[in-house]
Amino acid sequence: MDQYDVVIVGGGHNGLVAAAYLARAGRSVTVLERLGATGGAAVSTRPFPGVDARLSRYSYLVSLLPRKIVAELGLDFAVRQRTVSSYTPAVRGGRPTGLLVGGGPGRTREAFARLTGGEREYEAWDRFYGTTGRAAERIFPTLTEPLPTRAALRERVGDEEAWRLLFEEPVGVGIEERFEDDLVRGVVLTDALIGTFADAHDASLAQNRCFLYHVIGNGTGDWDVPVGGMGALTDALAAAARAAGADLVTGHEVTRIETDGRRAEVTYRTEEGVGAVAARHVLVNASPQDLARLLGDTPPAPAEGAQLKVNMLLKRLPRLKDTSVDPREAFAGTFHVAEGYDQLATAYAEAAAGNLPSVPPSEIYCHSLTDPTILAPDLVARGYQTLTLFGLHTPARLFAQDNDAARTELLRATLAQLDAHLAEPLADCLAEDTDGRPCIEAKTPLDLERDLRLPGGHIFHRPLSFPYAEDGTGRWGVETAHANVLLCGAGAVRGGGVSGIPGHNAAMAVLGR
Repeated sequence: MDQYDVVIVGGGHNGLVAAAYLARAGRSVTVLERLGATGGAAVSTRPFPGVDARLSRYSYLVSLLPRKIVAELGLDFAVRQRTVSSYTPAVRGGRPTGLLVGGGPGRTREAFARLTGGEREYEAWDRFYGTTGRAAERIFPTLTEPLPTRAALRERVGDEEAWRLLFEEPVGVGIEERFEDDLVRGVVLTDALIGTFADAHDASLAQNRCFLYHVIGNGTGDWDVPVGGMGALTDALAAAARAAGADLVTGHEVTRIETDGRRAEVTYRTEEGVGAVAARHVLVNASPQDLARLLGDTPPAPAEGAQLKVNMLLKRLPRLKDTSVDPREAFAGTFHVAEGYDQLATAYAEAAAGNLPSVPPSEIYCHSLTDPTILAPDLVARGYQTLTLFGLHTPARLFAQDNDAARTELLRATLAQLDAHLAEPLADCLAEDTDGRPCIEAKTPLDLERDLRLPGGHIFHRPLSFPYAEDGTGRWGVETAHANVLLCGAGAVRGGGVSGIPGHNAAMAVLGR
């Protein structure tokens, strides 16, 4: 039986980060990946037959990946900032208008004034994100350090207003205290709901934890575009791991982990049969549910995802009813659809009652406006563009009875909300594949569970945690009940998103740093 210092179960981006760090530190490492390629949910694929468009099929933007990981691993990977943060269409006084955030403070201030008729909302916006920005500068560096206590993190933040907003009260309280305009309130709230099924006033503060991770990335909260698509990151990570000496093996599905706390045996199956390897440490880049299954332990409570992911390729960007904004700007950032504050509350209530939202909220962006390299040169020359849509408040339970029918109905209703702000139907702008079919695909939580083994389709594997130590979290937030088995996936403390942080922290735990 082959023996290694470390066996890593799962070749997603966190597993690759851990492999690269450990191999660079001189450890013998093998990564066992179930699928035919590494990358997990952070991959680029050509989903439409005969069309050379390489889309980030599942995860699609980068905020939480620390620059220190990119630098320390020498990754050949870059991101680009979007020129516009967001655009939110609206109707005021019976006329189409919208809120464009970006292009500098002066332009954003003017956009707020046009929408709300005064300066108050912009000034509140500026103060609000000044508060979260200062907190982000202090919190983000701790994510790649041993877990602080709650008291230590509170002292490090050093701002009681920010602490109350982020950690103490439901984020809806802070939003309603600071903003009056329903649309502005909704734009702020959306960062608390990405992949998280919760109300603005949920007592669990699940929405606060989601909001926190969406505003602290690299100390700025900027969500950047990966050049070459998300697969460029995992390709760079795989190259770094291999260059350091790690073995990356695909088509190997791990079925069992047995450990006495000092030595572990990992059993796997392939098309050829069953095998096993031994290791001093095992890092599991999978969900806590999969970790428990592999160890024969009782799994944690089931997770439930709550999003619709839609990938599209267009022949051209659609024209907008709001003629004051160029579609190339409106779609370059986050294009909010049906995400007013009251609309979000209604959608949550409908879904909580077991119904698809009647007015589904979603947000959209165009990767190819910032990074055209994901399209073949001839597509770029012909004006083709990508669109990525992420729908909110669609928990997995709504698809349990008939996933296909619910997906079709939700997609229809979601696109109808977008069409309400367009001067032409989106369907008229869709490209076609070589079989003449529109270039559009939609993924429900159940589709993600099937494709990627995300429990309940939950993109964070389970509800996010606050980034401080609690009972049983361990020094790095990756520890398990077994001393030599660590969780290095998104379900670790300080996991979720494309960050590499759990992979880094698991590697540091093995190395004793």
